[in-house]
Amino acid sequence: MAANYWESTQRKHWQFTKDELANVRQRLEDDDPGLVQMFPLPQLRHLNIYFNQQINRLGKRLGVRQQPMATAQVYTKRFYTRVEIRRTNPYLVMATAVYLACKMEECPHHIRMVAGEARSLWPNENQSIDASKLGECEFFLISEMSSHLIIHQPYRTLTTLQADFALTQDEASLSWSVINDHYMTDLPLLYPPHVVALTAMLLAITLRPTPGQASASTSGSNFHGAGAALTHAQQARAAMGGSSSVNSSGMMAMPTFSPQSSGGLQSMAAGADGAKPPLLDSRAKVTRFAAWLAESNIDIEAMVDCTQELISFYECHEQYNDKHTREQITRFIKARGL
Repeated sequence: MAANYWESTQRKHWQFTKDELANVRQRLEDDDPGLVQMFPLPQLRHLNIYFNQQINRLGKRLGVRQQPMATAQVYTKRFYTRVEIRRTNPYLVMATAVYLACKMEECPHHIRMVAGEARSLWPNENQSIDASKLGECEFFLISEMSSHLIIHQPYRTLTTLQADFALTQDEASLSWSVINDHYMTDLPLLYPPHVVALTAMLLAITLRPTPGQASASTSGSNFHGAGAALTHAQQARAAMGGSSSVNSSGMMAMPTFSPQSSGGLQSMAAGADGAKPPLLDSRAKVTRFAAWLAESNIDIEAMVDCTQELISFYECHEQYNDKHTREQITRFIKARGL
């Protein structure tokens, strides 16, 4: 098990560029163009939304906490970079991913319980699912993922740094919500978890949630504030002559908090007497965040891409049609006897 993300199989084998990911998926479709033409599917983002919702529904029935559900979503994404979706029963795959994720995250559920809840949740799609089929599918998932089952999530970075960034409870909750939302995109396969977490925190600061706000998507019009902060950080880094975000070992370095740095977060996180962090308004937090980014080795371009992907996702979410997506999936499952 790799406790360090930089030495993990996640970084070595499951982090793609956008072009690499697109090519992998295209090759899967090219293997059987007749099948693809016979059973058209909704756009990938809509499929991701649907899978996310179904995994969360099953997880809630089982009383599973958020991290195992997030792990199950990553397993599903990885699996479908190796196997064309039309060759599988996605409901069986999702149920198996939840079962396997619970074991890996040390909150196991009995296989019969998972199978039973899956049948109850998806009665029209999963009449044939049982413990034996779920067990077979588990080995299928493990094999296709080459036994790379350890997932590093952004939640750890968020819980570690939220006090240093003086996030309010609303901002921390919104950061968590953005991280949850990113599992409905390709970001878990494209960028390191700490980049996603920092993007979520920046968005939470700039979105300034109102009391009772449940989702980042309701404040999508304020995304430009995050973009402006990242642009400022890039310009400041260029002015300091720091263009590289990769260290001598070829790894992207995690941020360090420098007490000598006027723009560092230590000066924000605590007063001169070591007291609790002062309350800062959103503009001050964004300014300090940008200054800290400029002095860190964080990949700002990756954060820009993450922000743009989330903006695009929230816009796409408005056109999502659950009924249409479900019908398209059910059609190929029944037609192919899956």
